[in-house]
Parts: sequence; C-alpha cells; structure tokens
Amino acid sequence: MDTHIAATPFGRRPMSLAMLAVQQEAAAIPEGATAGKWQVYRDLCEGKTIIGVGDRALAILAALLSFYPHEELSEEHGLVVFPSNRQLALRAHGMSEVTLRRHLAALVDGGLIVRRDSPNGKRYARRSREGEPGEAFGFSLAPLLVRAGEFGAAAEQVRAEAQALKLMRERITLHRRDISKLIEAAMGEQAVGDWTSLWQRFRAVVEAIPRRASLADMELVVSDLEQVRADIDKLLEMHMNTEFMNGNDQQNERQQSNSNTNAYSEFEPASKKDRVETEPASQPFDLPKAYPLGLVLRACPDIRDYAVDGIDSWRDFMATAAQVRGYLGISPSAYADALEVMGQESTAIVIACILQRSQHIHSAGGYLRALTEKAGSGNFSVGPMLMAALKTGGAEVAMTA
Repeated sequence: MDTHIAATPFGRRPMSLAMLAVQQEAAAIPEGATAGKWQVYRDLCEGKTIIGVGDRALAILAALLSFYPHEELSEEHGLVVFPSNRQLALRAHGMSEVTLRRHLAALVDGGLIVRRDSPNGKRYARRSREGEPGEAFGFSLAPLLVRAGEFGAAAEQVRAEAQALKLMRERITLHRRDISKLIEAAMGEQAVGDWTSLWQRFRAVVEAIPRRASLADMELVVSDLEQVRADIDKLLEMHMNTEFMNGNDQQNERQQSNSNTNAYSEFEPASKKDRVETEPASQPFDLPKAYPLGLVLRACPDIRDYAVDGIDSWRDFMATAAQVRGYLGISPSAYADALEVMGQESTAIVIACILQRSQHIHSAGGYLRALTEKAGSGNFSVGPMLMAALKTGGAEVAMTA
C-alpha cells in the first residue's frame, strides 16, 4: 500500500488542503514506530481540551479502535479499519447514523483519522490468493500513531495543571480554616484589633471565588488570603507581646512582694475582695454591670456546663459565652455585629439565653442577627428577655435598682 498517494473522499465530500496536509503528516511514520492503541486513546481523552475533540467523537474513536485487531498501532500490521456504519453504531452504544456521520467528520477534520475511500465508497479489505491481507479501504489510524507523542504531552500538561489546581485549592482551604479560627480566637480573647473589618475582607475574598476557577484565579485568591493572614499575624503578634510583657511585670511584682521572708501573709490565700481590688481597672468588663451575675446565672443555668473552671465573675461569664458562640454555630461576623451594637455584656447574656432555649431555636446565628438588628433600631433590650428566661425556669426574681 502506497501511503504517500493522497486519497480523495468518495461522493460529494469535498477535498481540502487541510485534509491533504493531514494525509501527508500521517504518511511520515518513522520506521518501526509503535504505540499502544489504548494508551494513545487515554492520553487523547485526558488532553482533549488541548487537542480540541469532543466526548462523542472520542466514543466513535474508541469504537474504531476496537476493530483494530492488535494492541499496538504499527504500520507493519496495517492501520486501516473498515467497519460498516451499522457495526460502528452498535459499538458506540446505538448512536444514530446521523450523529455517527457528524462525529466521524469531526475526527477527520481534527486530523485524528484519515478517510481511505474505495471506488464505490464501501469499506473492505482485499486479500491475496494465499489469504494474506492486501489493500484496505476505510479509516486510517495512522494519525494516531504519528501524533502519539503530542497526545502524551497534552495529557501530561493537563495532569500537571490539575495537580497545580488541586494544590491551590488545598492552600485556599488551609488559609480559610486558619483565618476563620484565628479571628474567632482573637475575638474570644478580646485581642486589640479591627477584627470585624478583617472578617469582612476575608469573606469578600472567599465569596468572590468563581465556581469554576482557573489556576490564575486561584493564585489571585491565595495572594489575597495571604494578605489577610499577614495582617492577622501582625495583630496577634502585637497582642502576644503585650501579654508577655504584662505577665513579666506581674511576675516581677510577685517576686518583689515575696522577697520579704518575714511576711507571713504569703502563706495565707488572698480573699476574693483583695483579688478584685488588685485587678487592673482598665478592663471594661470589670465595671459594675446593669444586671447581677447571680440573676443571669439563675435565668440561664446551662451556660455553667461550658465553663471549665466555673463562673465566678463577669470575666468568666463573657469568656464562656464567647466559647458557647462556636458551639451554637454563630458565625464570627454575627458575633462581631452583636458586640458592636449591644456591647459585650448584653451580647453574652443574649447568647446565654439562646443556649437556654437552643432546642426551640432553629438557627442561633440568624436569631442573634435578628436581635442585633432590633437592638440597632431601638426595638430590643436584654431585660425582658432575661425576665422571660427566669419565668420559663420557674423562678420569679424582682429587679432592684
């Protein structure tokens, strides 16, 4: 068979210079070249976006390859398959003949197969008198053998891009988790910083991620998240340094006070009153509260179960409420909005009340947002909610001025 002679299509199908170029390329098969037919097909399936071939056309190509009797594509064994349209349709899961013809044409136009039409347009192979295969008319798979390296490179490129995209997604996931939990911890510890703005920046970046993001899109998202993370790290580092310095100052004071060996008071634990007087007065949650802590705890006793060392002060109460916020599924943004509108004490009381009625509240976060909006417009105060919690618990307590 002389593969260097251009084969023109049968009937009304036109000939084009592009088809001639594909035939010439397919004719330039290196001597002894072979390629596994299914490996070539797998590479083509993986690199289809680069090669420019559709799924239905690939299904037809798989059917054509199934008619090739050998596992290795080789010029020695011949590269022409000649199934009828009916046989092809059956192996393509019953595809209609119109669809079959359309996708066969797509394979030809894409330079993946070459038509070798017989004089009458039928597909067949001649055999010699000795039974040896002769000239065949049908579809030549020679382009697959010639372009096997191209298909392998395309598949490798797609795999590399998919791996890079996977790594970017993992980095985004880690950044999202770290940023969310760090802001939550910072707000729970009352660290100095505009955590609400940082949370809003973080959410703006996350919500802008496209549904089908490319690698370039992911790289921009990672860059934005790294900026947010860097700002968080700076604030947390400042906070930790401040805490460390305060701890050293307090330790030095204790060492100086304990250096007097004649002081017998060091063996006697300080009274609760003394401890309160020695605490810094700059902490806002040490100021007198509008509601007695005992009253709040009687109205909302369940919050005690979440306190590691018990609740003996407003400091303990508000720290426990900040922890309970996470258990209730209240987002840091909803918590930050409540703190801004209602203040730390009132927000802690509201969270305790929500916890007390958690079995009757479908969404604690949505409920807190609704109360925050009402409080912002002056339509909500903590007192009635606290009294309702007391009545529900069966305890009637009179408020004193």
